[in-house]
Amino acid sequence: MTWIDWYDSLSKPSWTPAHYTISLIWMILYPIILVSFGFVFVQSFRRTVPRRVAVPFAINLVANLLFMPLFAGLRNVPLAAADIVVVWATLVWCVVAVWPHYSSTVSLDS
Repeated sequence: MTWIDWYDSLSKPSWTPAHYTISLIWMILYPIILVSFGFVFVQSFRRTVPRRVAVPFAINLVANLLFMPLFAGLRNVPLAAADIVVVWATLVWCVVAVWPHYSSTVSLDS
């Protein structure tokens, strides 16, 4: 059984997008992840920000790249769900790590 057949056979809520929509979302998200990681990594390499700021971005990138092999390759939904928890936790960690270094350059006033 292909992974798409396996995915289609799963019991999912009615609001679950079609698998081709999910593919499109990943095609948009991966470049955003790459650009943000690349920006922080370059700033860390230039020592504009401490190297520890790049750590959550690296973990997030690895966790994002592991999702499909865990979910579609191993077909291990609980492990893929744990991976998503890591993705979300590192996303929050990324914001917390970067905020002190770039919050003064972002103006929320119109």
